[in-house]
Amino acid sequence: MIRISGLSAAYEAVDVLHSIDITANDGELTVILGANGSGKSTLFKAVSGVLRPSSGQVEFNGEDVTRSSPASIVKKGLAHCPEGRHLFPQMSVEKNLMLGAYVRRGDKARVKTLLERSYDLFPVLREKRRQPAGSLSGGQQQMVAIGRSLMSDPSMLILDEPSMGLAPLITQQVFDTIVQINNEGIGVLLAEQNANSALEIATSGYVLAEGRVALSGTAKELQNDPRVQKAYLGV
Repeated sequence: MIRISGLSAAYEAVDVLHSIDITANDGELTVILGANGSGKSTLFKAVSGVLRPSSGQVEFNGEDVTRSSPASIVKKGLAHCPEGRHLFPQMSVEKNLMLGAYVRRGDKARVKTLLERSYDLFPVLREKRRQPAGSLSGGQQQMVAIGRSLMSDPSMLILDEPSMGLAPLITQQVFDTIVQINNEGIGVLLAEQNANSALEIATSGYVLAEGRVALSGTAKELQNDPRVQKAYLGV
């Protein structure tokens, strides 16, 4: 579904990504591992149109979207849930969710169905739908961020560090929901520092180091790789 070929990107004069080649297949859960500063967030921004690559190509469902705007990429079915949540804290939970449906605003019936799906995935948000998003716990705010991304009705969801700053119990709930989303047929491209949990649910994965792909393989191959075990799994 996503094919990234020779992708390089920079911030001003600082090169961050160097000729990245990554494929995330339809309906699968692909994990991107890497330390802070390895280029995971930059990669996702380049794929979703937030950052213009300096070279290379991004294809989504066989279509070149390298120079497409973020809004047009969302319309094509690719949603990006960024690191840090980026909610509007004074707005209600429901209004934050509805912002994700902007590109689907012409189909009110579908938007209503998508809103109910978000509430079914995260029942606590239904209870708190009238509360300001900023009044929620960190875990609940992450649920709003994921739900907002799903409101665009994507076929592929990019998740950037969804467990960051969350307690272990909440992290497990978030990972369980990611599996549920994937089981519904939505492909997931996931960046995570919680490598063990990510590899447990993933189909395949890549390891980034200093803006380059250092390793790749199935999730099981990466789990059994001594280099991954030493660097990310605490073995």
